Amino acid sequence: MSQDKPRKLSEWVDFLTFAEIPVLKQTARSLSKFQQDAQHMNARAFAQIVKNDPFMMVKLLRYMQSHKHLSQKHDVFEVEQIALMLGLETTLEQVPAQPLVEEILTQSSNTSALVYLLKTVHRANIASKYAFDWAVRLHDLHYEEIRIAAFLHDIAEILMWCFSPKEMLQIKQLQIKDKSMRSAAAQQNILGFTLNQLQLELATKWELPELLIALTDDNNQDQQRVRNVILAVNLARHSANGWDDAALPDDYEEIAQLLNLEAVDVMTIVGASI
Repeated sequence: MSQDKPRKLSEWVDFLTFAEIPVLKQTARSLSKFQQDAQHMNARAFAQIVKNDPFMMVKLLRYMQSHKHLSQKHDVFEVEQIALMLGLETTLEQVPAQPLVEEILTQSSNTSALVYLLKTVHRANIASKYAFDWAVRLHDLHYEEIRIAAFLHDIAEILMWCFSPKEMLQIKQLQIKDKSMRSAAAQQNILGFTLNQLQLELATKWELPELLIALTDDNNQDQQRVRNVILAVNLARHSANGWDDAALPDDYEEIAQLLNLEAVDVMTIVGASI
C-alpha cells in the first residue's frame, strides 16, 4: 500500500477488498511441485497444502463467494469441496499462488513485521488444531468449519502485518511498553479501530459464508462453537509467550468447563508443560 495509507476503517475495508492477497512462499513452492506431479494432482492433496496458509485460504474463499452459482443453496468453505466445485485446473488458474508475502515485506525492508506475521500464522495453525480436537471431543459435526474459523479468526491481523507493517509494529511497541494494555486498546490508539471490527467488516463485505462469520464473531461467545474457537485462539496466543504465561491458568479453567474436564486434564491434552 502507498505511504499515504487510508486511516479510516471503511477505507481499509475497500482497500483489502480489491487488493491482491499474497500467499506464503512455502505455499507457492508446494503448489508448484503439486502442479508438476500430474499423477497425484487431486483436490485432497491441494487442500492439504492450502489449509496451512490463511492467506491462500481466504483468497480462495473470497474467489468462491464472488463466483457462486445462483442455484447454489449452501455455502461451501472446505478447500477440497471448493476445488471439486470449481474444478482443480480452474482453481489453480483463477486463484494463483502469487504475489508472495515474503517478497512484499522484504522489498519494503519490513523484516521485523515478517517475523511477527509468520508467528501469527503459526499461532493460527495451532489454534485450528485445538479447535478441531475439541469439536471432535464434543461430537460437533461442524468440526471442519470450526477448524477453519479458528484458523481465520485473526486474518485481519495477519493481513495488516502484510499491508500495514509500520502501524502493526507501533501497536506491538505500545504493548511491550505497557504489558497491561489490551490489544484492542492499542489497536484503537494506532489504527483508530480494532482488528476485530476490521475482521467483521471484511467478512461482510466479502460475503463470506454466514456460518464462518458467526463462528469468528466474538460477540457470539455464548454459543458453544464460538466459545470453542475463542478459547482455542486464546490458548494459542497465550502459550506462544511460553507455558508460564499468567493468562494460561484461566484458559485451562475455561476450556475445562467447555469440555467437562478438570483443568489438569486440559493441560495434558493440550501438551502444556507442567
